[in-house]
Amino acid sequence: MKPFKAPALLDVISELFSDEASIAVSDLETYVYYRASKRINLKISPGDQIKKGTITYKALERKQKVSEFIHRDVFGTPYYGMAVPFLDEGEVQGCVTAIFPALTSGKSVVTLKVNEGWIPVPFSKIIYVEARDRKTYVYAQKYTGTHKYTLNEFDYVLPKEEFVRCHRSFIVNVTQIQEIYPDTHSTFLLVMSNGEKIPVSQSYASYFRKLLGF
Repeated sequence: MKPFKAPALLDVISELFSDEASIAVSDLETYVYYRASKRINLKISPGDQIKKGTITYKALERKQKVSEFIHRDVFGTPYYGMAVPFLDEGEVQGCVTAIFPALTSGKSVVTLKVNEGWIPVPFSKIIYVEARDRKTYVYAQKYTGTHKYTLNEFDYVLPKEEFVRCHRSFIVNVTQIQEIYPDTHSTFLLVMSNGEKIPVSQSYASYFRKLLGF
């Protein structure tokens, strides 16, 4: 196995995630890097073996991105993880894992930063969420504001029954879609309740169609 250039890789990784996410990097068998966040710490150390049942183990085993909730019986702490294997000349060499705290399911609002204050907005009033210019914008029926969460974190927090990731930069509330029509290259455009048009990228198009049943 060819060694990868860890310092350069980790510099890039640090820019991709919020301060709430812990970051782990592994080769095929052990962790080679771990940065704990203030919100969650699985107490991984470089050199630790990758445990069966962890999000990292699943991503390496399946050789694809895995995103799911992991129960406390693996590390003693429940967490939501997103793990992506990285390749060299077509062969899996290791994995990058983002670890988020398991948030309470009772939360039903998103508190937006609007002008000089904050406004709590119920999930049902959110039309879509967009990542743009290193900020996360939440578009609701009456308000538009920013939030400290990344789009990946919102992908976990928002209820899966109503919210769907349709693009690397967008999550939409399916109850706020007024019309769907085809676009080029097997993709779609969504006309939302506020009149905005949101793209469904090719990588999400098949999943999106299956989820909405068309």
